[in-house]
Amino acid sequence: MGKLISIELFKIFSKPRTYIGFGAIIVIVLAIEFGILFEGDMMVGMIMQNIRERFIFEGNVINQYLVAYIILNTLWIHVPILVALVTGDLLAGEANSGTFRLILTRPVSRVQLVLAKFIAGWIYSVLLVVVMALLSIGLGLILFGPGDLVVITNKVNIFSSGDVLWRFAGAYAYGILSMTTVAALSFLLSALADNSIGPIIGTIALIIGITIISTIGVSLLGPVNRFLFTSYLPSWQLFFHTDDGLAKLGHAILIQGIYIIGFLGFTIWYFHKKDILS
Repeated sequence: MGKLISIELFKIFSKPRTYIGFGAIIVIVLAIEFGILFEGDMMVGMIMQNIRERFIFEGNVINQYLVAYIILNTLWIHVPILVALVTGDLLAGEANSGTFRLILTRPVSRVQLVLAKFIAGWIYSVLLVVVMALLSIGLGLILFGPGDLVVITNKVNIFSSGDVLWRFAGAYAYGILSMTTVAALSFLLSALADNSIGPIIGTIALIIGITIISTIGVSLLGPVNRFLFTSYLPSWQLFFHTDDGLAKLGHAILIQGIYIIGFLGFTIWYFHKKDILS
């Protein structure tokens, strides 16, 4: 199994499209960090205009943690697209190039092949999140230095620098779980298609479409929203809550896990029965 995974990883990283994701993350993180470096004081001043009438802030409000938090809020919109760009091609790409019959002549079961491809795609997804984490926090430390984290939602939460790192570690770990769900969906669509364009566009369209429908029709779909995986993509924010975040986080993890097992299980079942014609 290890050899199969290494072969699939070699296939992934031998394609130029794989590096589009890493390049996009690097460009976006650099743009955000240098944008905040030059315009951050004005931005933070606008956000905290009303708060500063009631509180006095001392120290470095704009620091590596605030910048990393801002990047987390923006990049989770883009990361699913970058994940689908590769995972949507894992099975459909083989069908399109007509190599499935050749691959299955080896003593490898279809289940092993599917699992090896999915694990390889998952490793790619993990690397995307890791690169984002290291670059945003590492470069943020160089440009802005350390400090306490101020999070403004419907209330103001202030976390000391010693209470922040584990929260970011949890947020990124949950981000990996969310991207695994996206990868599983894209992988399922890849099994149903004979070219990679459909699964990539289909994954993005489904995520955006479900999110828009559930947001606009929140009063109608309220009972259903809590069972949609898209509702829990931004649940990493619960690590920066001080109230009942842990209870909500457990439900979010459960929903994501159910979707991952469901998507991957159906993919294995479908591919095991699929007629390979190419």
